Amino acid sequence: MDTTLRDGEQTPDVSYTPAEKLQLARMLLTEVRVDRIEIASTRVSEGERLAARRVLAWARRAGLVDRIEILGYCDGDASIAWLRGVGGRVMNLLAKGSERHCRAQLRQTPEQHRRRVADSVARARRARMRVNVYLEDWSNGVRESPDYVFAMVRQLRELPIERIYLPDTLGIFAPDSVERYVGLMTDSWPELHFEFHGHDDYGLATANCLAAVRAGARGVHTSVNGMGERAGNTRLAEVVAALHDQTSFRTGVDEVHLGAASRLVETFSGKAVAANAPIVGRDVFTQTAGIHADGDAKGDLYASALAPARFGRQRQYALGKLSGKASLDHNLRALGIELSEQERARVLRRIVELGDKKHTVMPADLPYIIADALGRSDERPVRVDAYRVVVASGGLPEARVEVSMRGRRGAASATGDGGYDAFMRALKKAVGRFGLELPRLVDYRVRIPPGGRTGALVQTVITWQRPDDDAATFATLGVDSDQLAAAVVATEKMLNAVATRKAR
Repeated sequence: MDTTLRDGEQTPDVSYTPAEKLQLARMLLTEVRVDRIEIASTRVSEGERLAARRVLAWARRAGLVDRIEILGYCDGDASIAWLRGVGGRVMNLLAKGSERHCRAQLRQTPEQHRRRVADSVARARRARMRVNVYLEDWSNGVRESPDYVFAMVRQLRELPIERIYLPDTLGIFAPDSVERYVGLMTDSWPELHFEFHGHDDYGLATANCLAAVRAGARGVHTSVNGMGERAGNTRLAEVVAALHDQTSFRTGVDEVHLGAASRLVETFSGKAVAANAPIVGRDVFTQTAGIHADGDAKGDLYASALAPARFGRQRQYALGKLSGKASLDHNLRALGIELSEQERARVLRRIVELGDKKHTVMPADLPYIIADALGRSDERPVRVDAYRVVVASGGLPEARVEVSMRGRRGAASATGDGGYDAFMRALKKAVGRFGLELPRLVDYRVRIPPGGRTGALVQTVITWQRPDDDAATFATLGVDSDQLAAAVVATEKMLNAVATRKAR
């Protein structure tokens, strides 16, 4: 049962609109195909009521209304009336699973609380509702007040309820505790349907769910991306994959759609998913080390049961300072590009250079890198050895440039109307002693690969007019993670084109 839309909405600063709840409910039930979803708590707000009504109206038309649950309270007919008003048929009644909660929060004796629970179940059944019961704070209760818990379950056993939910409300259990105490419940009442509701305060929610299932729990509760209070709830994608691979149990969840559900919740909630989050994280099916790419090329040596295709994704091979030939070859094949051995070596060298600047080259960047590297000869008579450009409000940009040409060196400083203009003015002074006449800049274009990444590589293409032929132009290209640095690379290529032409 997935509770993204109820318990998951208790994540700080998260509140879904009715339209968003409807989209998520549709995806979870018809595409991800979880068995049931919990969409709301009764009597929370007008927005909650409108959202529940909208979701249930759709579910009724789709024949799915019995798979939608709503949290209700021991409050006479109030929760029942709210639930009936939105078209709901299944109430998850919140009861206290520990004596401490019962006495301190409700100010009731255990006997009084059990009577109220029985009365609430009877009222719901008269209203033709199906009822499940949450034992809130059960993990503390079964450990600290087992007599209280046993008395409650003995009563529930006699009531017309369908499921008993065992929440580790504060995420305090480890797997051995879960196995022990869930096992205590299932061994004591094997005829009852128990489900485990975990929280991730110690990062153990997935492991705890596996322990609960092994101990006899017939269901587990999750939320997409682990949305929920504090450290969140059990993560849907992790639990599904772990159950399928680490136990003999199966679910009806369609794993291919887990990533899409994760992205939709990320968008609607505004809560980013970590890049290394298992199954759904951006980077989890990306190999970076060259040795891993090499092993995959020679026989999928670094593959596991968590194959990306299983989740509707593809293996990627990131390119950076750890890359080897195999990483590059994987990406070249994917792009349909063929390079000679010498060209590949040059491209790989450029990738490693960028990696040393903490830039990871993604597949979309690679065509830019190739164009840059293949247009940049290893034998460069002119080199921009160093430069510094300062741009600040209230003053003209300033630049200092140091260049060398076949052992001779030149340096100069200048100001300009912009950072690159100041750089070019200083460069013109610095190369003047070499007898180089700089061409006129005709066009200057900047672009980044698609995807909107702020750390994407920048490609700068500059068109120049030859100083000795007004009708002739040529273009140079530079690539870097910094826009000015990319322009400097393109400019250095121009200097070498001019120097080579002059030498002829």
